[in-house]
Amino acid sequence: MVSVPGRVNLIGEHIDYHNLPVFPMAIQRRIRIAVHPRADRLIRVTSSGEYGDREFEWTPRLEPAAAGDWINYAKAAAQAVGDRWGLRKGIDAAVASDLPAAAGLSSSSALLTGLTLALLRANGVVTTFAQLMEVLPEAEHFVGTRGGGMDHAAVLASAPGCALLVRFAPMSVEDVRIPAGWSFLIAHSLTTAEKSGEIRAEYNFRRTAGTRALATLGLASYRAAVEQHPFQELQAMARKRLQDPELGPFLHVTGEAARVLEAVQAMRNGDAEEFGRLLNTSHESARDLLRISCPALDELVEAARNAGALGARLTGAGFGGCAVVFCRETERPAIRARLMDSFYSRRNGFDPDIHLIDAEPSAGALIE
Repeated sequence: MVSVPGRVNLIGEHIDYHNLPVFPMAIQRRIRIAVHPRADRLIRVTSSGEYGDREFEWTPRLEPAAAGDWINYAKAAAQAVGDRWGLRKGIDAAVASDLPAAAGLSSSSALLTGLTLALLRANGVVTTFAQLMEVLPEAEHFVGTRGGGMDHAAVLASAPGCALLVRFAPMSVEDVRIPAGWSFLIAHSLTTAEKSGEIRAEYNFRRTAGTRALATLGLASYRAAVEQHPFQELQAMARKRLQDPELGPFLHVTGEAARVLEAVQAMRNGDAEEFGRLLNTSHESARDLLRISCPALDELVEAARNAGALGARLTGAGFGGCAVVFCRETERPAIRARLMDSFYSRRNGFDPDIHLIDAEPSAGALIE
């Protein structure tokens, strides 16, 4: 059995692929995979519900299935494992999950990570966190999403009761204990955001626009930029020399980079009001500068704040999916009830077990 959690990104949206620090935590909702080794090269994966059964032969060079087909995550895992370790013993795998799909909670990365671990364990290979982080972010590119390594780090290495400060180039992770009395809700906007579908182009566009902005400004990287220039200088430089569509992503990325470090310090200091303020500012930046929000998410975030949350913002890729709602633990039941009354009561299809989750900071796949 392989068990991999989802994650919620507390703050640091669309900046991991620019090698800037991010601040997620794993949650208690998980993907679980029962796996049995085969003697041949067949990979057969079954999942309950609408996803059904898939199978393919594990050959040295695999071709993706149609865009949006979930078997691409199994193929991505097989391609990554085969390229790195040269293994070819197939598996029979059954996938079960209580982690909502297309909600910004890293269900796709959890599935990819779980299937990668399943193939490795079936072939008797023990790996380290560093080795897995060398292959997993690139493996997701097989599906077509040009993301970063935050999701994989969070679902692998998070510790119970902690958020995870993830740094890149070189990769490192640091546990940050969440103060007693702090609490989080994950609230679904009831708008889906399937990155393997048509949203993928919009997601990837934000990355390329941000990279073009660097080239226009003559900067080597975002990390070099934020380390060598004061925040206000970067913002003034951008407003003088950039235009849309590059201006917004650059302003968001540089601002979000500063907010992540400020949020980590606020958590260490136990400053709940400051942490909430930073989450609110992050959402405004994602909405107005990066333009990855949507009307349902904006309404949900506003409803959460009106319900008494200290802070709320979209989390994940955006374009739908979930918001993370930060509050005091004693207030969480009341905020949950107010959200059900003010936001969800007017919408069809709401299931409180799926769409309004009490998020508990949980263990990653390698810690559990």
